[in-house]
Amino acid sequence: MVDFCTMKNIEKIQLGKNGPFVSKLGLGCMRMSSIWGGPAPDETESIATIRQSLDNGINFLNTGDFYGAGHNEILVGRAIKGRRDDAFISVKFGAIFHNGQWLGLDLRPIAIKNFINYSLTRLGIETIDLYQPCRMNDSVPIEDIIGTVADLIKEGKVRYIGVSEITAEQLRKANDVHPISALEIGYSLADRQIETELLPAAKELSIAVVAFANTAEGLLTGEMKAPLAVNDYHTHFSRFQGDNLVKNLEKVEVLKKLAKDKNATPTQLAIAWVNAQGDHVMPLVSMSKRLRLPENMAAMNIAFSAEEIKVLNDTFAIGAILGSTYLQR
Repeated sequence: MVDFCTMKNIEKIQLGKNGPFVSKLGLGCMRMSSIWGGPAPDETESIATIRQSLDNGINFLNTGDFYGAGHNEILVGRAIKGRRDDAFISVKFGAIFHNGQWLGLDLRPIAIKNFINYSLTRLGIETIDLYQPCRMNDSVPIEDIIGTVADLIKEGKVRYIGVSEITAEQLRKANDVHPISALEIGYSLADRQIETELLPAAKELSIAVVAFANTAEGLLTGEMKAPLAVNDYHTHFSRFQGDNLVKNLEKVEVLKKLAKDKNATPTQLAIAWVNAQGDHVMPLVSMSKRLRLPENMAAMNIAFSAEEIKVLNDTFAIGAILGSTYLQR
C-alpha cells in the first residue's frame, strides 16, 4: 500500500476518518482534455504540469473516465508512469456522453464493473486510490452503487470511496453503506449554497471536501468583463447574462480591491478563501500549464484577518450572486 504521508513538505489533508493523508491542494486534470467541444491543450505541457505538481508535493490528481472520452485518463497515466507511488489518483465514473453531448448517467453495478477495468487500463495502474460516481439520481439505489465500489475494494481495484455533487441525504445514505472518504463538490465565494446542509453533514461524518470551481467558472478571477462574447459558453447560464453579470462583477470589485491590498490576485484570494474554510476542505484547482503552478501554490499560504473574512462573507453571502449556474441543480 502506498504511504501517502511521505510526500514533500506540503500541507496535508486526511480523506475521511481513517483515510490517507494527501496534499491539501489538489490538481484537477479535466481541462487537459477537450471540453465543451474546444481543442485539447498541448499534451506535452499538460504532462509536464502534472509531473511538476508531483515534484512540488501536490499528489492528489483528479480525473474522470468521461473526460475527453478516456483521453484524460490516458494523459494522466503517461504523466505518472514510473512514479506511481508519488500520485494519489481520484477517478469519477457514471457520466454518458455521445458526440460531446450529455446523455445521462449509467450507475448500474454491471456498468461500474465495466468502467473500472477500462480506467485501470488507460491509467496503466492496478488500483485506483479514490473511485466515485460523478453524480447520483434515482435510477439505481445508492446501496447498489456504493456496494459495488465496496466490492471493488475487496478485489483490490479500489482503495477508497468518494462521492460527487450529491445531497446531504444521499451522502448519509452512502456513508451508511461504506465509509466515504471524500465529497467532491463545487464551492466558492460565489457558490455557497452547500453551507446550509451538505457541508455540515460532511463535517459531522468526518468526510473531506474536495472543492472545485473555486473561481466560479472565472467570475472571481477579476478578468471577466460585461458583456461576454456571444459565443462564450458562460452565456448559457443566467449568472453571466445582462444585468446579472453587471451586478455580480460589482461584487467582484471588492475581491479585486482586497487582492490588490494583499499584493495577490483575485484568483489567489478565491482559492485561499476556500482553503480557509477548514482543515477538511481541499481546493481542487484546474490547470494545464506549469506557469500557473507557483501562483496557485502561493495561494495556499495566504491568511485573512477576521475583518477581511467578514468583508468577503458579507459581500458574497448566500444569494448575493444573481442568476444560476450548472452548479445549482
